[in-house]
Amino acid sequence: MSSSTHLIILSLSFLLLFIITPTISGDVSFDEEWCIADEQVPDDELQRALDWACGKGGADCRNIQMKQPCFYPNTVRDHASYAFNSYYQKFKHKGATCYFNSAAMVTSLDPSHGSCKFEYVP
Repeated sequence: MSSSTHLIILSLSFLLLFIITPTISGDVSFDEEWCIADEQVPDDELQRALDWACGKGGADCRNIQMKQPCFYPNTVRDHASYAFNSYYQKFKHKGATCYFNSAAMVTSLDPSHGSCKFEYVP
């Protein structure tokens, strides 16, 4: 066989692999992104970023208030993650980023838990 025949066979093999491979399902998605607090950032920095996101930033922080579905766990990190994601999903199509002065990061793992659902906007 010639090298061009090998190349064609290899190309067809990859094409078949993509056609017959089942779609991945579950909590991991390669095209969905959420914005969460970086685990390595101290709470005081997260609190400043959280205050900005829920204030001037315009994030919807109602769900992290007491007696709301995302109040627990009641930690700065968890509340910041919810607020950062709310801001990011709300404004990413207008150029917003998941930065928050290096306090946040993007993840493809849905951070929702229990009755607390993190928004995702395609």
